[in-house]
Amino acid sequence: MSQVSRETITPEFFSQRADEIERYAEILATWGIERGLIGPREGDRIWDRHIANCIPVTTLIPEGASVIDIGSGAGLPGIVIALARPDLKVTLLEPLERRVAFLIEVVAELHLPITVLRGRAESVKGNFTIVTARAVAPLPKLLPLVWHLVAPKGSLLAMKGESAAEELAETKIKKVAKAQIHEISLGSLPLSRVIELSKGG
Repeated sequence: MSQVSRETITPEFFSQRADEIERYAEILATWGIERGLIGPREGDRIWDRHIANCIPVTTLIPEGASVIDIGSGAGLPGIVIALARPDLKVTLLEPLERRVAFLIEVVAELHLPITVLRGRAESVKGNFTIVTARAVAPLPKLLPLVWHLVAPKGSLLAMKGESAAEELAETKIKKVAKAQIHEISLGSLPLSRVIELSKGG
């Protein structure tokens, strides 16, 4: 993604936290690579491979929702969601200690009202309007690990690639009120696929 595109993304999707998203991109390209959270060759692709990839899911989250990002890693998509949508209450969940330390440092650096938890989804309690996951596990494995975290009338938003339809077809969704695949195209951003599984009231 070119510099011009990056400069387009910031005012369009991060108008209230433009400085913070720019700083976060710098952190991913420096601390993130140094600590092994981002691949050593990913420095030039922070915007198109990581940040741009996380923006579309923000359009599916209702106003004022509570969000928990499972296996947050370097903060993708959780920190991007928080920067794009200041109205949301965001929690990052990550089992690995070194990644949790990174997330705590980033949240402090950016002065964000984000909660960082260390743990695995299956052992965490709570109810959230939205549960997000990016590159955590195939949907048939992911759903039973996180479904208890989805509040009544809430949803799991799983970011997926071209395998979205195949993964959904292989998933047992007896307790799911509604299942759908969103194909989201925003301006110059690449097409994004998000599986939404909604819980009944």
